[in-house]
Amino acid sequence: MLALLLNMSSVMAASTAHKEAKSLQVKATAYTSLNLPKPMRTAWGVHLQPGMKAIAVSRDLLAKFGLKPRTKVKISGFQGDYLVLDKMHKRWEKKIDIYMGDDHAKARRFGHRKVTITWGI
Repeated sequence: MLALLLNMSSVMAASTAHKEAKSLQVKATAYTSLNLPKPMRTAWGVHLQPGMKAIAVSRDLLAKFGLKPRTKVKISGFQGDYLVLDKMHKRWEKKIDIYMGDDHAKARRFGHRKVTITWGI
C-alpha cells in the first residue's frame, strides 16, 4: 500500500510540473483590418475583430521554436496575453505582426521595432 501511494505521488508530481517559459527577441510590425473585408479572416480561418489581442508569426517560429496556433504570448512593452492566430508569408523569419484592429494611425506610430516574446508560461 505504501509503495502504491509513493508511486501515485510521483506520478502526480510529474503531471503538475510546469513547462519552462521560452523567450525570443523578434522583429515586430503592426497590421490592421482597415480597408479589408469584414470580418477579416486569418490563414487559419480565425475571424479577427477590433479589440482582439492577436499576432501573426513567421513560419520559422512555428517550425523551429514550437509556437502553435492559439499559443498565449507575452510581448515586451504590451500588457496582457496575445494569441497566435495567424501566420506570415514564408519569406519572413523571426518576425511577428501585431494586430491593431482598425487603428491605422496606431499601427503607423508603432512602425517596426525589436520586441521580446515569451510563451509557455
